[in-house]
Amino acid sequence: MCSHYQAVREAERLKRYFGTSDLPEGARFDIWPGYSAPFFRRHRFADVGDEAVPDREVLLGTFGLIPHWAKDNKIARQTYNARSETIASKPSFRDAWKKVQHCIIPAENIFEPDWRSGKAVATQISRSDGLPMGIAGLWAWWKSPHGIEQHSFTMITINADQHPLMKQFHKADDEKRMVVILPENRYDDWLFSDQTHRVD
Repeated sequence: MCSHYQAVREAERLKRYFGTSDLPEGARFDIWPGYSAPFFRRHRFADVGDEAVPDREVLLGTFGLIPHWAKDNKIARQTYNARSETIASKPSFRDAWKKVQHCIIPAENIFEPDWRSGKAVATQISRSDGLPMGIAGLWAWWKSPHGIEQHSFTMITINADQHPLMKQFHKADDEKRMVVILPENRYDDWLFSDQTHRVD
């Protein structure tokens, strides 16, 4: 599980490593559920055949997916992670999953609690090569009862009981989970996959 991470905050790093331009105004760096951060998705006009339209676009969204039926955006505090095993059936995520609303969350690092000392010690995890991480996610669009439009996203998690590093985090009796960190050469596979050809 991941409830705390640091977003990529330099437009140059977004462009260089994720092929997107312009850091959205209002983006934060230190991110918790309910905070605004950049994510990128397949460009909404990517299929029109215009070479001037980029394949990807970066947007500002709330960390924590807000489904279209939500009465308010407080649900984001509970929907920041989506379990891969239940993502297709859980009400909060199933519409975004069915519509293949894939996205990638650019992160400099993530934080997980290390309980080996008996107390939770927030531990920063980053790539050893210093490059940012691209985390697989889902995005959604929500309109409040007052007409305010808002994008949001969630990070997809998988079981990490056997992962050499990630199994060390969280309480001893808890299931070990980790976010899905995509290899750079699989970004488009994730963003452009469809219902019948999901990335394994």
